[in-house]
Amino acid sequence: MDKFRIIGPTPLQGDVHTSGAKNSALPVLAACLLTSEPVILHRIPRVRDIGTMRRLLQHNGAAITERDDGALTVHTPEVTQPEAPYDLVKTMRASSLVLGPLVARAGRARVSLPGGCAIGARPIGMHVTGLEQLGARMEQSHGYIEATVPDRLRGCLYTFDRITVTGTEDLLMAAVLAEGETILENAAREPEVVDVAELLIKMGARIEGAGTSTIRIQGVARLHGAEHTIIPDRIEAGTFAAAAALTGGDIRIHHCRPEHLSAFLAKLRTAGVDVREEGSTLHVKAARRLSSVDVDTQEHPGFATDLQAQFMAVMTQAEGISLITERIFENRFMHVLELARMGANIRVEGQRAIIAGPRRLTGAQVIASDLRASASLVIAANAAEGETIIDRVYHIDRGYEKIEEKLRGLGARIERIEAK
Repeated sequence: MDKFRIIGPTPLQGDVHTSGAKNSALPVLAACLLTSEPVILHRIPRVRDIGTMRRLLQHNGAAITERDDGALTVHTPEVTQPEAPYDLVKTMRASSLVLGPLVARAGRARVSLPGGCAIGARPIGMHVTGLEQLGARMEQSHGYIEATVPDRLRGCLYTFDRITVTGTEDLLMAAVLAEGETILENAAREPEVVDVAELLIKMGARIEGAGTSTIRIQGVARLHGAEHTIIPDRIEAGTFAAAAALTGGDIRIHHCRPEHLSAFLAKLRTAGVDVREEGSTLHVKAARRLSSVDVDTQEHPGFATDLQAQFMAVMTQAEGISLITERIFENRFMHVLELARMGANIRVEGQRAIIAGPRRLTGAQVIASDLRASASLVIAANAAEGETIIDRVYHIDRGYEKIEEKLRGLGARIERIEAK
């Protein structure tokens, strides 16, 4: 497995450009299964999870071509194999996103239960009960979910037991081809949900309320092709903002949407970081002294769980005691032990981490346990004295495009050690 070698400390400075949002591109690609006509997509990031999704769509019958400008054309004249086999999706947690589109378009689906990183359970139960409400027959056996519908899905009222982003996206995609009206209540409000809805509307879907807790869908008989640009990756932008704050840096982050990061940016400002919004650019300049800040992760528009690990790394250098409470996933503090190896003073009590700072960070050998944990270790390594070796960086490759190149552009001393 590849590793990163990083020499610090380095105040990261300069300009960086975000890529398209991985968490938007995955459901947008799945939505292409809903039409027999070509769909053209711009700003699809080149990351490992996207490569997995592309292979899955090709397995389902899609032809995917890439233009010189990087745009993808996805064309699925017919769904030839309505399944997501384990061997294809075992490294990706978003495999359930094709369940709704496949059963809506092909009338049946066989999808392996999600794999990916070990940050906690992402129950697929609400996908299953929602599709049952839409008229699908659901069975689970041998690690697979199987769905069939005798004729056509039928609209329904479905209330999510708790907010789920992938569940909202999956049922939204299924409902656009259902007969009649579907109402999704307690729906996720994330920007990525809105982005998927905007593509579906371009394809001919009738959707109201995306971005609110109630989404109304009037089913249509068929969808047509469309052209769409993926929104900027708010988590990547937040990661670079955290890197500036942690390393004593000064970074301008281009091609982002600051309004998607309101809760996170508010916490950075409270910590003393100079954050300026300049249209689609964020200018983040570190504080001379960081102040401790408490954080509770929440569904959007609250503080994103995907930025919790990065913010914790920042808080290791803040004066005083910071409390970070993780309310989305039950196992998302695995980066704590690795940050402690680098000198951080962090104690975990259940779903709460207590950080005492500032503490001098020093380079060490550490292991990335999941996508966002690996990002926290990368930015911490740039603030630490000496050499840090980060193992299992395939996790960061799942969600960050050209991360070494972008960091080197900001002055980082980082190199990839390729597995032999």
